[in-house]
Order: sequence, then C-alpha cells, then structure tokens
Amino acid sequence: MQSVNERTTAYGSSVLLAGLEAGILGTFAMLVWLGMSAAWQRRSFWTAANLMATTFYGDAAIHSGFARSTISGLALYFSLYGALGALFARAFHGRASGPRLMVSGIVFAVVWYYFSFALFWKKFSPLVWLLHTEHPTVAGHVIYGSILGRFPRLVRRQAGAGEPRP
Repeated sequence: MQSVNERTTAYGSSVLLAGLEAGILGTFAMLVWLGMSAAWQRRSFWTAANLMATTFYGDAAIHSGFARSTISGLALYFSLYGALGALFARAFHGRASGPRLMVSGIVFAVVWYYFSFALFWKKFSPLVWLLHTEHPTVAGHVIYGSILGRFPRLVRRQAGAGEPRP
C-alpha cells in the first residue's frame, strides 16, 4: 500500500509527464501546420525544422527538403516545446480548467513565441528570427497552446493506466 507522500509524488510525476506529452503532441501539430503553410507558400515542408537546425549548423542547414540537419531542428523543437509543456502543466495544474485552461495555454504559447523570437532566437540563432514567417508561426503557437490546455485529460489517462485491471 502506498503512502500519501508516494501517491502525491506519483501524481506530480503524472502531471509533468502529461504536460510533456501535451507539449510533444502540440509540437507535432504545430510543425504539421508550419509545414503545410510553407508548402502553400511554395517553400519546403521542412522549412521550420531547417531554420531551427541553423542553431547547430548555421546557414548550411538552409536548403529545400529533408536532410540530416533537419533531424536536429526537429529534435530541438520537440525537446524545447516538450519541456515547455511540462513547465506549463506544473504551473497551471489545479489553477484553471476547461476553456480557461485552454486560453491560458494559448496565451502561454503566444507569449513564449514573442519572447523567444524577439529576444532569445534573435540573439542566439539570428537566422531563425530573420527567416521565419511571423503569421503562420504565431498561428502554429496558437495550435500548440490549445493542445497544451488539454493536458489534464492526459493526467487522468496516465493515472488510470497504473491501476490494476479487474
């Protein structure tokens, strides 16, 4: 039988894992949106990932199509935005629910976009800042944030997964 402290720790871990999962699912949806919008603009589907890869490879990562460097851009997106999902879940768990939580997720994601693209990427990876398309990227962050706001459903699913079935 688990103690109250063990159950609290396990539930806190479930919240972080649900936030991580929501962050990864949101990142996937955002990248699909960014890829489709790039294709509509007659650019490579992989433009967003290739731009993020410039953090590691510089301007050598800028090309049309999928390449080995694209993988590092995808990994950076999934790592960073997955961690942001866990952070969001930890910060907002129990503070809001339903539509209010979804709006909080969207606001969180859009604030992150403006912070990261205006300050962080501009300084540490200027090609990301210079070459991204603002409107589709903001829309992608809205999609990401709306998925983040659904993390409590993932907590309930994970909490139920650990229980023995009759």
